[in-house]
Amino acid sequence: MHLDVQTLHDFYYRSAIGRVAQRVVRDQVKVFWPNAKGETLGGFGFAVPLLRPYLSEARRIIGLMPAQQGVMPWPAGMPNVSVLCEETLWPIENDRFDKLVLMHGLETSERQSALLEECWRVLRPGGQALFIVPNRSGLWARSDATPFGFGRPYSMGQLEAQLQAHFFDPKRHTAVLYQPPSTRRFWMKTGPIWETVGRSVSALIAGGILMVEVTKVHPKPSGNRAESRVLKPLGNLVPSPAAKPARARVPVNVPRQEA
Repeated sequence: MHLDVQTLHDFYYRSAIGRVAQRVVRDQVKVFWPNAKGETLGGFGFAVPLLRPYLSEARRIIGLMPAQQGVMPWPAGMPNVSVLCEETLWPIENDRFDKLVLMHGLETSERQSALLEECWRVLRPGGQALFIVPNRSGLWARSDATPFGFGRPYSMGQLEAQLQAHFFDPKRHTAVLYQPPSTRRFWMKTGPIWETVGRSVSALIAGGILMVEVTKVHPKPSGNRAESRVLKPLGNLVPSPAAKPARARVPVNVPRQEA
């Protein structure tokens, strides 16, 4: 279930803990992608706060927001680039994006497989995508006070396996948001310390958010295992006929009965 766009907006732009989360995640995005000069960038879910650093250099930016969530104009004070769309039917042509970011999109979707297929379709061959999801082992996924407490949390293994099954090649991953999701003064003031210590001690366990950078595998391999599982969900339990079924014989000369 997608959260309402107003709820997401208020968290990231009007709450202290939301502004901290936005800064930490956006800084890590810039580490993965230092620049996007002349490129076309897309964001799905509520990824627009992470795209602001690229407004001045990207050729084009499109913020896709699912109908179940709702849409808001973005960026403020500039020409709008956000678009309301169907979750698995984007108004974007094939191979359009050089880079794509998903935040609050995958974990809240009820059609994750179809959504990943749409991500693959709009990304150019060799294009890069960044998937940002709540960490199943982190504190942020256990708190209803933040948007990361909703939807399906992931472990790193689960996320990478799902992405590989949909023809994405994981390249780099990390975890961020090591400070607890609390607005208490102590945790807010010591947030940067927790972030530094957390990354040096544990790469994945305690971080509240997982981030995986992938590239699009193109063309799609044929005869993949994922496709076989869909076509034969019960595997060898379903018997296969050894030969074509015999046709029923139709009698040629049937004696007519007398009245």
